Amino acid sequence: MKARDRFLKSIISTAKSETTQMPWSRGAVRAAHVAQRRAPQSSQPAPERLKRA
Repeated sequence: MKARDRFLKSIISTAKSETTQMPWSRGAVRAAHVAQRRAPQSSQPAPERLKRA
């Protein structure tokens, strides 16, 4: 078996066995993170602007 064929075979087998969840398939967990990012953060005061001397 040539090196290129062996490399391609390993790439294909790895791709078939990969179980990484995509962002759009994470469901409730992802929705909670998005909602938390979009929520206004009223607990922290707004930073004051620096005055130029």
